[in-house]
Amino acid sequence: MSLGFSPAALAQQETNDSANQADYAVLSNKAVHGLLLGIARAGTRLVAVGERGHILYSDDNGSHWTQAKVPTRQVLTAVRFVDAQNGWAVGYDKLILHSADGGESWSVQHADPASDEGAPLLDLLFTDENTGFAIGAYGALYNTTDAGKHWQEVSDWLDNPDGYHLNGIAQTTDGTLFIVGEAGSIFRSRSKGLTWETLQSPYDGSLFGVLGSGQSSGVLVFGLRGHIYHSTDLGENWQRVAVQAAAGNLLEYGLSSGLRTSDGRIFLVGHGGTLLQSRDFGQSFQIEPRSDLLSLSQLALAANGNLVLVGQAGVLVTAAADGKPLAVSQR
Repeated sequence: MSLGFSPAALAQQETNDSANQADYAVLSNKAVHGLLLGIARAGTRLVAVGERGHILYSDDNGSHWTQAKVPTRQVLTAVRFVDAQNGWAVGYDKLILHSADGGESWSVQHADPASDEGAPLLDLLFTDENTGFAIGAYGALYNTTDAGKHWQEVSDWLDNPDGYHLNGIAQTTDGTLFIVGEAGSIFRSRSKGLTWETLQSPYDGSLFGVLGSGQSSGVLVFGLRGHIYHSTDLGENWQRVAVQAAAGNLLEYGLSSGLRTSDGRIFLVGHGGTLLQSRDFGQSFQIEPRSDLLSLSQLALAANGNLVLVGQAGVLVTAAADGKPLAVSQR
């Protein structure tokens, strides 16, 4: 894999105005191998985000990457696109960036570096091209109804008096919204995010991700020490999904993120190189063998059916477990 810019481009960057240079992520040939925390599809393009304000995009299923022009050097934690052009990324300093050209260039829509000592936003979700939510540390919840032109802090919409960190947000097949976070926090909205209720959690440890299972009332939550819980009634009841690891022991690596495909498969990734696959809407998972123990943060499905993973060592590309192409479904 290589970055799609020349040494001349690096030289040109170095001659830019020093004040402007301080505001933008530095172009680096090592960015593709650095810490990357989020990845998403923008049409057939892949867009990944990570440390030092790095945003990379690939138009050949992850083989080659081009570094975008990004007006920050803060760590970026997640990225989402609503179509091939319009996407958002979030990160530290409660930063929210927007791209209108498929991830090639970005502008700042919101930042609050003075709040909570520059605490991060950790995930985001757009339910349509105008309505979005961003969540993060210390119970932060932001909402926009105009494609990010204005972001409003609405943390008080959640009953979260201890300010537990909010780690993941997702929408199920029937349109229900879920937020999960620290200390097993689970919040649900059946009103498109206008009102939220607190659910009884099956686990008192941190939950890092949530994912609709593909069934009309199905949802998965997952987090510390390999804990996965599955519900078929929108979180009213939960069942533990235990995954057998080596020597019959239960999986104990934390799980960070997931992907659902339209043919019913679900993939989860996490620490220690963990990659899990389910073929039954999340009722059971199998470990997909990997040769390294590098921690993984998120994954996306390339247009050619390969899984593209990001994490501790940057970008990793792997073929689907059974070699068959997978159909794309947004998270």
